[in-house]
Amino acid sequence: MFRQLQKKRAIALIVALTIGQISPAFAAPEDTLPDMGTSAASTLSIGQEMQMGDYYVRQLRGSAPLINDPLLGQYINALGMRLVSHASSVKTPFHFFLINNDEINAFAFFGGNVVLHSALFRYADNESQLASVMAHEISHVTQRHLARAMEDQKRSAPLTWVGALGSILLAMASPQAGMAALTGTLAGTRQGTISFTQQNEQEADRIGIQVLQRSGFDPQAMPTFLEKLLEQARYSTRPPEILLTHPLPESRLSDARNRANQMRPVVTQSTEAFWLAKARALGMYNSGRNQLTSDMLAEWAKGNVRQQRAAQYGRALLAMNASRYDEAQKLLQPLLSAEPNSVWYLDLATDIDLGQKKFAGAIARLQNARDLRASPVLQLNLANALLQGGRAQEAETLLNRYTFNHKEDSNGWDLLAQVEAALNHRDQELAARAESYALAGQLEQAIGLLSTASSLAKLGSQQQARYDARIDQLNRLQERFKPYTKR
Repeated sequence: MFRQLQKKRAIALIVALTIGQISPAFAAPEDTLPDMGTSAASTLSIGQEMQMGDYYVRQLRGSAPLINDPLLGQYINALGMRLVSHASSVKTPFHFFLINNDEINAFAFFGGNVVLHSALFRYADNESQLASVMAHEISHVTQRHLARAMEDQKRSAPLTWVGALGSILLAMASPQAGMAALTGTLAGTRQGTISFTQQNEQEADRIGIQVLQRSGFDPQAMPTFLEKLLEQARYSTRPPEILLTHPLPESRLSDARNRANQMRPVVTQSTEAFWLAKARALGMYNSGRNQLTSDMLAEWAKGNVRQQRAAQYGRALLAMNASRYDEAQKLLQPLLSAEPNSVWYLDLATDIDLGQKKFAGAIARLQNARDLRASPVLQLNLANALLQGGRAQEAETLLNRYTFNHKEDSNGWDLLAQVEAALNHRDQELAARAESYALAGQLEQAIGLLSTASSLAKLGSQQQARYDARIDQLNRLQERFKPYTKR
């Protein structure tokens, strides 16, 4: 696997600015909300929501402990797009992110951006339960709940729309801090805001459970997971964080259960990818606590074939993380022999090879992989293996193509910066680092790096012109983002 360099920055202003919901397209009758007094278009256009989404997702990258794991990112985005393909009123692209956080939560915000906490992998017993949370958040987006909330605040409180947005997003992303902000900022309108959110939750359940069933998942998973959250709240001194951002009265659970009971039952099994993702999330992103326990792996080993493979993969993963490379290789080899083209197994095999300094073997395996041309994960693995194996020139060629096709993947830019440093291409190294800064919302720093790169490039060269053109683009982006940076 291409092991990310995690940037552990505190969750600051931006996760505080992350929750909301956005907009959608051609609605099926059963997915259309009753008129709540606004279409939300008078507050925000779709174009404005897309622009705001771009701003806030950059801030999210810069401030939250995002898990930039290519494999997990690929999995949650594939699962999310399966659900989106069965949703109605979709007017924007969707993107799914994973945050390293042991609190159960999920949220959505402008631009079709949906964020999941890694704890969901611990608490979801099956793929349908995980999908039920995602379908709920997708429905917040397609029903434009954040824009509606902004319109409601605009009518009920003497606040600018920027102030209302900040308070609403803060309350949803950081519940305890958010409630304090609502108390001080919205004063007497707080209860109205909370009630509005409860109505949104019921609507997101209603639409989400339809999306869940149409996507081939078990609709009973939604009330089952909600019931699990309520049970946890009953026996805890502090309710799960998700219940602070997503109110769950008993009536909401009853309504979800009734709707599921009226739907055609769906018999489904969790995919192998779900179990492998669960093993990976728990084994690698656990805030210092081992959540992929021996008891859990033993239980999986007694399950179906998918679970048995995930148990074996989990053991190999834990061995690799502990630098027991020979043991990890022995555990992984039967899986790799049975499924030589599995991106999950190829990724782990690469990490084991690199840990053992077997660079040539890792490179050869990846270059011969059937799906290399179509798999961003394998391409990143190969670029990393080439770099570690002293073949930086080949890695540069691969990463120049990769970053052209995947401009919003910071993994590619970070690797390219390392490659350019190894080749002593100082201006190109700075330009690659600038792209990482820009993706994290640090536009001023990105412009500074590009200015230095331009000064290092040959006067009048195409390279210098490219850097200067990119500086102009980022300056224009700064201007577009100015309304959202006001305090």
